[in-house]
Amino acid sequence: MSREYPVIAITGSSGAGTTTVRRAFERMFSRKGIKAAFVDGDAFHRYSREDLARIFRDEPERKNELSHFAVEANLLDRLERLFAEYGEHGAGTYRHYIHAEDKRMLEAGYRVGTFTEWQPLPGGTDLLFYEGLHGGLVSSHHDLAQHVDLLIGVTPTVNLEWIQKIDRDINMRGHSHDAVVDTILGRMQDYVRYIVPQFSRTHINFQRVPTVDTSNPFEPQAIPSDAESFVVIRFRDRDSADFPYLLTMLSGAFMTRPNTLVVPGAQMPLAIELILEPQIEALLAQRRFR
Repeated sequence: MSREYPVIAITGSSGAGTTTVRRAFERMFSRKGIKAAFVDGDAFHRYSREDLARIFRDEPERKNELSHFAVEANLLDRLERLFAEYGEHGAGTYRHYIHAEDKRMLEAGYRVGTFTEWQPLPGGTDLLFYEGLHGGLVSSHHDLAQHVDLLIGVTPTVNLEWIQKIDRDINMRGHSHDAVVDTILGRMQDYVRYIVPQFSRTHINFQRVPTVDTSNPFEPQAIPSDAESFVVIRFRDRDSADFPYLLTMLSGAFMTRPNTLVVPGAQMPLAIELILEPQIEALLAQRRFR
């Protein structure tokens, strides 16, 4: 579908490593002079942290029902309207969710787990960049994937994903180990129902696979480094990638299937830029100027 303004979505669960991909995009946008409207999926949660605490206190049976993965816990109708409106007009409404690491927002007086007010996206942008949980969601009531021009999945092996989440939530967000494990277990059904199917709709998947023992992800341990992992990159359309070029440019890269490239973990940022920069340029070149 040819849209006036491209929508790019990075989808992956909490702790999956989508921030690494976002930073690679930011470098590309800066180098190419592309002005992007950045949207954080957490901003479309339905409830603040205080709201959830109150609900769980008064209705503890709803705790698993309202995980951040669940459709019911997110304003997906509003997110879908944003994708559609931006694709047509380059406009829309968004807000921010405040995390413990958002030092600037905290200094401005916001509290962790709350939202800013809804506001218009900045004008004059070239594309929308979404990073969150539901960029490729399709359910009985929603179809966000239909509005996305480039859908990218970031999905480490599940044990590595849990290790990364436990490390982040303990060291950056102040949660206890037991609390993080309870969160992982409590939202497993929603993870299987709503998150995993999105990776079958993506145009490209980046899956980090550790080469060290992660058999027990709930035991406190260091996150495997880039040097201790590979990244499996799957292309939905094998013709969308120049594999001979990528194999030449990415040291240690090899192919396992006609549409699957594997690169050493340290090569992931370079792989992202080599693969995605020409796709972004193609999207922008196809814009229908009025």
